[in-house]
Amino acid sequence: MKLFSVPVFSGLVLALVACGGTSSAPATPTSAVPTPAPAALAASNEQHVKTVEVPAAIRAFVDAPDRDAEDKKLDAGRKPAELLAFAGIKPGMKVADLAAGGGYTTELLARAVGPTGVVYGQNSPFIIEKFAEKPWTARLAKPVNKNVVRVTREFEDPLPPEAKDLDAVLIVLFYHDTFWMKTDQARMNAAAFRALKPGGVYIIVDHSGRAGTGTTEVQSIHRIEESVVRKEVPQAGFKLAADAEFLRAPDDKRDWNTAPFAAAERRGTSDRFVLKFVKP
Repeated sequence: MKLFSVPVFSGLVLALVACGGTSSAPATPTSAVPTPAPAALAASNEQHVKTVEVPAAIRAFVDAPDRDAEDKKLDAGRKPAELLAFAGIKPGMKVADLAAGGGYTTELLARAVGPTGVVYGQNSPFIIEKFAEKPWTARLAKPVNKNVVRVTREFEDPLPPEAKDLDAVLIVLFYHDTFWMKTDQARMNAAAFRALKPGGVYIIVDHSGRAGTGTTEVQSIHRIEESVVRKEVPQAGFKLAADAEFLRAPDDKRDWNTAPFAAAERRGTSDRFVLKFVKP
């Protein structure tokens, strides 16, 4: 598999760290925040979604025969139909995909919102320069992605001024990487909040770290403790509305590197949390 292929890139600058291509210092440890107990979840009105019902239309987008074969190989481990359904993506929506990489998730969003919708696909200049230029450009040349707006901006201010009143902002398998990349997460989350319309959703999917690890393993094995995200994102004004189980893997010991080259045959089998935050 080529280093810069679209599937290999999806999820992030994954190969850079896995192959020792950066000298960034390890992330500063973050104190662990216990995951809320069931009673606390009930008090906060957070929904725990065990099974996501996938509409036939979304299943059809995912099963489309013209999707790239390499993309489809990732589907079993990524469960894109469940993700789109959980996020509530529908035709005509305006959405954003932060850290789009080579565009695996971006294209699925483009298919789901259809020709009357808009998808802002964002990458930072660093990602474009080091990894994504070729696959991202090739992805956007496909007719199915004509409703995608290419955005190259830093994560602290990831979307252009015209990206406003959005229905959804997604960041998939990347939030952890913003730590070793020295991103200001507070500014990034605030920017997502501003871009969304009231009732809009901020969806975060990431590889879960072991209890007590906080952000200490974001670079070494590409994992983050779920409680860190649960604590940080509401500080931007969001309300945690739901979490879903469709990417959970109870048998995962969460002690191995999830970057594609390092994960090898275990790619797509990590325990991942899926959180839905809402702008009140």
